[in-house]
Amino acid sequence: MAGTFRVNCHKPDNADKDRRLQGLGGPAAGGWYRDIDTMINNVENENEQYWTVAPTGDSVWIVVRQRSNGRKYLKTEPDGVEPNNLLALPHCP
Repeated sequence: MAGTFRVNCHKPDNADKDRRLQGLGGPAAGGWYRDIDTMINNVENENEQYWTVAPTGDSVWIVVRQRSNGRKYLKTEPDGVEPNNLLALPHCP
């Protein structure tokens, strides 16, 4: 499935000391959910793009970043708003 998807919920990985997300989901066609590794792969391979609405009301793209330990994660493009836009989303069902 290729395309652009709005993200409006997250599943935290409570066992993860780095607070890496377990996955993200959205409202399209009755709802969708992707685990974090699938989403990272999709973004890196340009199969799918994801965006969300920041607290400012602006649309922001979700991008892949890499920690100094080599572990990849997702975050929104910088928008000058704290806390983390993705962790601020409601939990996915």
